[in-house]
Amino acid sequence: MTIETVDTQPKPNLLNDPKFRAIAAQIVVVVLFVSFVAYIISNTAVNLEKLGIKAGFEFLGLQAGFMPTSPNFNLTDFDVNKDTHMDVFWLGLVNTLLIAVLGIIAATIVGFVFGVLRLSKNPLVNFVAAAYIEGVRNIPLLLQILVWYFGVLLALPIVKQSINMGDLVFLNNRYLVAPAPIFEDGFGFVTIAFIIGIVATFFLARWAHKRQDTTGQQFPIFYSALGLIIGFPILVLLAMGVPLNWNIPELKGFNFVGGVQITSQLTALFLALTFYTGSFIAENVRAGILAVSHGQTEAAYALGLRPNRTMSLIVIPQAMRVVVPPVTSQYLNLTKNSSLAIAIGYPDIVNVFMGISLNQTGKAIEIIGMTMGVYLTISLLISMFMNWYNKRVALVER
Repeated sequence: MTIETVDTQPKPNLLNDPKFRAIAAQIVVVVLFVSFVAYIISNTAVNLEKLGIKAGFEFLGLQAGFMPTSPNFNLTDFDVNKDTHMDVFWLGLVNTLLIAVLGIIAATIVGFVFGVLRLSKNPLVNFVAAAYIEGVRNIPLLLQILVWYFGVLLALPIVKQSINMGDLVFLNNRYLVAPAPIFEDGFGFVTIAFIIGIVATFFLARWAHKRQDTTGQQFPIFYSALGLIIGFPILVLLAMGVPLNWNIPELKGFNFVGGVQITSQLTALFLALTFYTGSFIAENVRAGILAVSHGQTEAAYALGLRPNRTMSLIVIPQAMRVVVPPVTSQYLNLTKNSSLAIAIGYPDIVNVFMGISLNQTGKAIEIIGMTMGVYLTISLLISMFMNWYNKRVALVER
């Protein structure tokens, strides 16, 4: 005789399941957000139709009819006689990316240098670093841009009285002009050598790191990188018979002909963004270094490591896990702050596309939407890269 048992326990309520509630909440949020966006788009379309405004992006194919940049600072070879508003968009995008990349690199270097100097035991060095950090970061960025442009660069001599640096580089209140490289046949091999050097340095650094973790022996990766990235391309350049010439600038009339010109607007914006953002990064670096236990430094000294090696091998690697998240925010701020270039006429995307193109076409919603999309995309790409890097430097618990 068999006795069948019946499970009389009630089934668990899904509302009491944390996993189900989390998924349900996310679904509700997504539905609400999509509904809100759809409502905004529909409402905007209805209002535009009532006003007799036709929405669309046909204007991007129309000839612009204006020159959005100076002829000597034309990174996309813009042609006023045939190029369209879409070409204006690309020109503004390239100029925006240029100042963002240059500013991020320079601000990182300035920030790390002054962040370390801020902790110096030398009173003079510490005072100079503190004066720079506290002075620069408490002055509005727009004011600094105007000071660099109107107070410093426009105060330089006129073109005919340019500051001469070795008959090669000339500086005046309009631009800095320097020799422009002319690449001849065979220079492509030098470029290939440079790329190979970068790739080889990457794999060499990974090997050196694993070797140090396994054996404790250090490898001179810095000098090896210099040899691969700089020395190797130079050897290839010499082997190819130096296929490189220079276009020397020459003053003709009221302007310089030849060479490459760096406009005063770009210089002023670059300097202001670099030193302003660098002051915040310096404080982030100082906070990261102070977050490392002093016992780590004492242990390194006990093992006989010099102060500079202790800083580079012990302190900085541990400080990076604290430094990276706030520095990411500073990179994003620098990219968005570059839109202040409109104050001095630098041809970024806000100035030439959201400014001049918008005034000519009247397509405010389309142009503002495209501009917002550009900054959103750049910011997301920076965040993705920095989040990936942050996971690489984060401590791994075992």
